[in-house]
Amino acid sequence: MQKTLLAAMALVTGITFAQMPGAMQQPGGMGGMGQPGRTMPENNPLNQPGMNNDTNQMKVKVDDKKFLRDAAIGGMEEVAMGKLAAEKGSSEAVKQYGQKMADDQAKADDALKQVASAQSIAIPDALDSKHQSRIDKLSKLSGAAFDKAYTKDEVKDHEEDVRAFQNEAQNGNNAAVKDFANKTLPALKDQLTMAKDLSKEKMESNTADRSQ
Repeated sequence: MQKTLLAAMALVTGITFAQMPGAMQQPGGMGGMGQPGRTMPENNPLNQPGMNNDTNQMKVKVDDKKFLRDAAIGGMEEVAMGKLAAEKGSSEAVKQYGQKMADDQAKADDALKQVASAQSIAIPDALDSKHQSRIDKLSKLSGAAFDKAYTKDEVKDHEEDVRAFQNEAQNGNNAAVKDFANKTLPALKDQLTMAKDLSKEKMESNTADRSQ
């Protein structure tokens, strides 16, 4: 009788211990949150669907006014650089590209001014000292050195422009400014492709000249 009573007490004690919080895990378990042998509770906030994607899903903030101001300065710089290339380019390809950039950008600048005026957004009407210094530096070059510097700048500038215009087109707050960015994007992408092709052509030409 005594042995039966002791066995029953041991069974109850074992069941109670197994139900206590923090009880030992099955063989192989380590008992720590997220470690082998223990799963994260279903109601844990870190285990909820989409919890880890909130940051990635947040929109990139866009300042429509700043976008237009930056685009206006970039446009004026592009026109000035294009005119320089049409005048000082050492190859016909660079001259033609520069003239096309000057003409295309002048039209885009007119469209930008109309949008800015309609939205009562003030934009610069002249280059600042930083961008003017780039024009002055480029104007001092000539021949192959000019072509190399100009085409290199064109690739870099257009890559930055495409990113900025895509960001505005996707995340801008002003419908008119977003529409302007969206309509201008295809031309910028085409110009970037042309700039890359021209830059590659110049590099290959320089390499061929050095090997002779």
